Amino acid sequence: MSLDWINPARRLQELPLYVFARLDQLKTEARDRGVDLIDLGMGNPDGPTPQAVVEAAIAALHDPDNHRYPDFKGNIYFRRAIAEWYHRRYQVVLDPEAEILPVLGSKEGLTHLALAYIDPGDLILVPSPGYPAHFRGPLIAGGQIHELMLSAHNDWLIDLAAIPDRVAERAKILYFNYPNNPTTATAPREFFEEIVAFARRWEILLVHDLCYAELAFDGYQPTSLLEIPGAKEIGVEFHTLSKTYNMAGWRVGFAVGNDRVVNNLRTLKTNLDYGMFSVVQTAAATALQLPDVYIHEVQERYRKRRDFLVKGLTDLGWKVKNPQATFYLWAECPPGISSTEFALLLLDRAGVVVTPGNGFGSGGEGYVRISLIAECDRLAQVLERFAQSNLFDTSTPLLSGK
Repeated sequence: MSLDWINPARRLQELPLYVFARLDQLKTEARDRGVDLIDLGMGNPDGPTPQAVVEAAIAALHDPDNHRYPDFKGNIYFRRAIAEWYHRRYQVVLDPEAEILPVLGSKEGLTHLALAYIDPGDLILVPSPGYPAHFRGPLIAGGQIHELMLSAHNDWLIDLAAIPDRVAERAKILYFNYPNNPTTATAPREFFEEIVAFARRWEILLVHDLCYAELAFDGYQPTSLLEIPGAKEIGVEFHTLSKTYNMAGWRVGFAVGNDRVVNNLRTLKTNLDYGMFSVVQTAAATALQLPDVYIHEVQERYRKRRDFLVKGLTDLGWKVKNPQATFYLWAECPPGISSTEFALLLLDRAGVVVTPGNGFGSGGEGYVRISLIAECDRLAQVLERFAQSNLFDTSTPLLSGK
């Protein structure tokens, strides 16, 4: 039976196509043609979840108490593990009862925070380029997006001085993310101090996405927003176990910071879900308690891939910097071609999937994001395909005909 006479809500119709959904469609079409794709598109770690974490989940699964509805606040064991992790990493003290909330992956938490705090017409500051959930959550909630355009000239840092007073005065929330996805940029502690002062001056809620807290190299240590004096009064921070601990499919993350904001997010979620499976929370607590040697092994794995691919791409004439954090490369497209066209070119001529920068907002135009989610032998095949495909000769029509 057709339902053509019933339209979806305007909030859904107004959302642009999610970049990764479009990529999935293109990947399926290529595989149907028999292409051996090398997928460096999504930030989807290729390694297994640590064995100790898997074993903790198996043990928890045998406990029938874990088969019941979990506590809306989350397992106290997990919340204490989060508090201990923050104190160990950043010397930040958090109250497990009031300042910590497990969420079903940081994407879910970030989006639901928008629903908890944004009314139609509220002005929201969002960097561009930026992680799509940072602006799609506010759009779903009916917010008005003011893009903060990032640029290579400013090392992809938000230029707070460039925000007009009339915009700052209206703004309700500022989303931001360092180490940054997709640009790989890092921010010095001084920047965090400046953004806290800016938010306090204009009474803006800061929402920081610390997704890549532990994927850092060459001695660099990312900063937590909550390290900054006064930040907890006007901010919250999200983290996920997807990247560092290879738990993307487990859907586990957490929100920490201002107790009022955390409580209001919890109130919304009590009306939307019953919380995270207790077995997953037990496994996540185990992950946060793994010895530092595990973290160092993960960092070394991605550092080797970074060094290998950056050198190889540079030798081929690409413009790409050596990032200090994340597991991405942010590469400039050839002159005269859009990021979407270049991503299609890579897919059609080389069978390699990357993400077009404009999928992260208009500020990402002219770049593509490459995920370091394959071993160096596979990355060597990427470089070989690129070398053979004459990718920077954009005069040749795309094989897709587009």
